[in-house]
This record gives sequence, C-alpha cells and structure tokens, in this order.
Amino acid sequence: MSDTKYKILLVDDEVDILEFISYNLEKEGYKVYTAQNGVEAIKLAEKKTPDLIILDVMMPEMDGIAACEEIRKIPSLPNVVIAFLTARGEDYSQIAGFEAGADDYITKPIRPKVLVSRVKALLKRTGGGIAPEQVVENSTTITIGNLVIDKERYLINTEGVEMILPRKEFELLSLLVSKPGKVFTREEIYFSVWGDNVVVGDRTIDVHIRKLREKIGNDHIKTLKGIGYKFVE
Repeated sequence: MSDTKYKILLVDDEVDILEFISYNLEKEGYKVYTAQNGVEAIKLAEKKTPDLIILDVMMPEMDGIAACEEIRKIPSLPNVVIAFLTARGEDYSQIAGFEAGADDYITKPIRPKVLVSRVKALLKRTGGGIAPEQVVENSTTITIGNLVIDKERYLINTEGVEMILPRKEFELLSLLVSKPGKVFTREEIYFSVWGDNVVVGDRTIDVHIRKLREKIGNDHIKTLKGIGYKFVE
C-alpha cells in the first residue's frame, strides 16, 4: 500500500524543524501539513483530519499538551495518532504527554532515516498503517498478523497456541478485528455483542476486554478513554 494515503500534521514553533521534518516525510510520499502553535494545530486537525500528528511540547499561544487534550475531544478524529517531539531528558513532558492522550513520543534531535522509521512504526502499530491485505478473511477464519480466528469453533490461534474463547469474548474480539484501527464506541459494542434488549453492567465490556488482553496480549486492544476500543496489529 502506498504511503501517499497518509496525512501528517507537524506542529512546532521552529521553522527549520518544520522544514527538516516535512522534507524527509514528503520524500516518502506522505502529505504533510504544518502549524506553529497549538491553536493553529487544532484548526488544521479539524479541517484536514490527519492520520498522524507530531506535536512539539513547548510552543507559544497553546503548548502541545493542551493542544493534544483538545484534539482528543474532536469527534471526527477518534483514530488520529499523536506523538510528541521532546528534547532528551524531558521526562516530565513525556509523562504529561501520555496523560494528555499521546500515543508515543519522538526524542529530538533525530536522524532522517530514524524519523521515517518511527513514523511508519507509529502508523502501523496504532492501526493507521494496517493495510487491507494484512487482514485475510474467508468463510471460516480471519487472519491478522499472528492471530487466527476460527469463526465456526469459537477458537483462536495466537503464535501457535490454540484456545477456545467464551462466546461473548469471541464475539467482541471478532467485532474489533473486523475493522482494524477503527474505534468502536461502547454503544456500538453493546449493541453488536449483547443486543439492545439485554441489560448489562457498565463494567461488563471492561471485564471482557481485560480477559481478552490476558489471552492475546496487551498490545492489540487499545483503549480510547471515554470513547471505546480498537484493535491494532
């Protein structure tokens, strides 16, 4: 799949950094937009709906932490990946960034090849880089990465280990895997897995997600606080 489908928003108050990163990402086929502060970033994010946002932390008007928090509230951007640019040793910024809703951080200065590699890994890891051909489905099984789901036997195979899942766990996993990278809201999950005529407790989904993570690993199911869950390879 061509990387040209992916849009990246770069946000930094230093023009030379914007030019350096833009140049190297555009060479790889990405569509790049730039902003110089958090206020501009929010407006552009709403308008352009990027797949990835790379945010500097310290900026005028609105810093990266505040901008990240606001971007996470935009309904049209549930799947956007956000990574912070941080200087070496800024541990406090990294912690604050994760608390604000960031997916990762990139330490600067960074070499061009390493930058491009990190961007590709971010898009893939968080769902933005999962190509349709990586999900193989036929009448009885779904295969994504090292996970195989047997729809007839309620059985999964992960890294060569087979296990049978309880029905609701299996249906929940099948729903999330059906569209990798898509955020399923809690309401969508309730309706699809339990139906609108079944009353379940508020923690039911959380318990089933926890059990699935114990069986397939913690990295595949990502929580978007206050919104829902998505599957990543």
